[in-house]
Amino acid sequence: MNLVLLGAPGAGKGTQAEILKEKLAIPTISTGNILREAVKNGTKLGLEAKEYMESGKLVPDALVISIIKERLAEDDCKNGFILDGFPRTIPQAEALEKSGVVIDRAVEIAVSDDAILARLSGRRVCIKCGAPYHIVSCPPPADNICPKCGGEIITRKDDLPETIKARLEVYHSQTEPIKGFYEERGKLTVVPGEGGIENTSRAILEALGV
Repeated sequence: MNLVLLGAPGAGKGTQAEILKEKLAIPTISTGNILREAVKNGTKLGLEAKEYMESGKLVPDALVISIIKERLAEDDCKNGFILDGFPRTIPQAEALEKSGVVIDRAVEIAVSDDAILARLSGRRVCIKCGAPYHIVSCPPPADNICPKCGGEIITRKDDLPETIKARLEVYHSQTEPIKGFYEERGKLTVVPGEGGIENTSRAILEALGV
């Protein structure tokens, strides 16, 4: 099953992607991670992307899709994959479709803006390995040291209230319209994302018929 996860910043896409990865035995493809991996491995596409990244420019959609397709060609993707963080706009979704990447289902995790603000203000992350924590649902250790890798656990600038509001505005104007793109194709599934991690996971799996 080839999936795209949709939802506002803080809706829980990363958390649910990891759960789905285990349940469905398919990899999560995070565009940020595969771009960094391609650069690290020094692939032809990675070196191209590196020039943009080092100059502070956005990597062009066509190049990102080429790197995604390169990753999807690996053996662990033969039974499916989960795209997390791409596409973010309708032109990206159209370009992905035209490139021949078939998406079976787009799953939107629906969470209100008020709930997002409350959720993100309590979010913490390991600066070293990226492990997520939350002061209510998954509290970090008292010393703010990640038990997984020993890195420092911090509050990201992205999780400050004024930044959250700005990110939500961008999401509603640029990314939310993708719902219509997949809905027109009969591929959109919307699940409630405010009932806790387990309930959201259950709703997604039921919607996927798993």
